Amino acid sequence: MWLEAALTLIALAAALAARPWRMLASRPPLAHERYGAPSALWTPLLAALVLLPWMWALPTLHAMPLQLQWSGACLVVLMLGWPLAIPVLMAVGISAGLLSPSLAWADALGAITWLGVVPATLALALGAALRRFTGTKPFVYVLGRAFLGTVVCVFSAGVLSQWSGHALPGVGGELSLVARWLMAWGDGFVTGMLAAIFVAFKPEWLATWSDRLYLHQPK
Repeated sequence: MWLEAALTLIALAAALAARPWRMLASRPPLAHERYGAPSALWTPLLAALVLLPWMWALPTLHAMPLQLQWSGACLVVLMLGWPLAIPVLMAVGISAGLLSPSLAWADALGAITWLGVVPATLALALGAALRRFTGTKPFVYVLGRAFLGTVVCVFSAGVLSQWSGHALPGVGGELSLVARWLMAWGDGFVTGMLAAIFVAFKPEWLATWSDRLYLHQPK
């Protein structure tokens, strides 16, 4: 528990130091507008706060032989950026604890750390590495960062979680790793599919995407 608390607090302090709330400020008004339009990131932020708590609390709301969970942290990082994603994922974990009476607060803290903070931070590091070594290519963003990158980050976070003592209930050690690997692919498919849709139709919902950088469009 102390490890989860330390990792979460360090990540939260680093995220708040970047003042992520500035990304939610209204845009400057255009010439024909009286007031600035609200930031487009409010939509994915509110969607994450509404949907993700149910996904995190689902294993404790229904009796299942295998606790299948969807992290969603990598998708939240793509949509909101890491500094804003960290406090949002913390709010998701707290909401999940409130939704499920059988989810202890120690388990909610574990979910915040291993389903939220750790995969989100790994996604940030992987995204920076991909941009450093491959440049800004739409194919790499969707396939490498959103799809395969999510698989790697979610599975790595699951392995670290298991090494810290958070094994899946009712499953042996080796089978637990197989289950985490399969669940990571489900997370990757959903994240990759939604990222591709957003790039095509709602790029303003992706804080990590820029038409100017990835499509080489002028400002």
